[in-house]
Amino acid sequence: MPKLSINIGVLLILLGILSYWLTGAASLTALIPSFFGLAFIGLGALGKKSESMRKHTMHAALLLAILGIGGSFGGLINIITMLGGGDEPARLGASIGQALMALICIFFVIAGVKSFIDARKKPTADTKFEDGGND
Repeated sequence: MPKLSINIGVLLILLGILSYWLTGAASLTALIPSFFGLAFIGLGALGKKSESMRKHTMHAALLLAILGIGGSFGGLINIITMLGGGDEPARLGASIGQALMALICIFFVIAGVKSFIDARKKPTADTKFEDGGND
């Protein structure tokens, strides 16, 4: 998961820079995905560096992804509405950037939850000992 967090961070940084550039550098809010990306990279790096902190940093990264979804979900709704035949959003570039950020964060949450479920299912040496050994 730390490596995925770093990769998602790089992707979000690129999305923020691209959004800022494509919107004509009209507003610094287009860089919001980049700020989230820096946080993802920081959490991923900390998780790789310290084995004891990995679980905590990945939970924090999942919380960050959920916050990212909450903040960018409106753009995803705007794009889905437009693709369904509705009106084009007033700021199409901003909506596209928000929709992409929401999708990236949704992917990270799904991958993170799957990783946590897989980790819970994997037997450890302690559980084998408690069960009385190998059956």
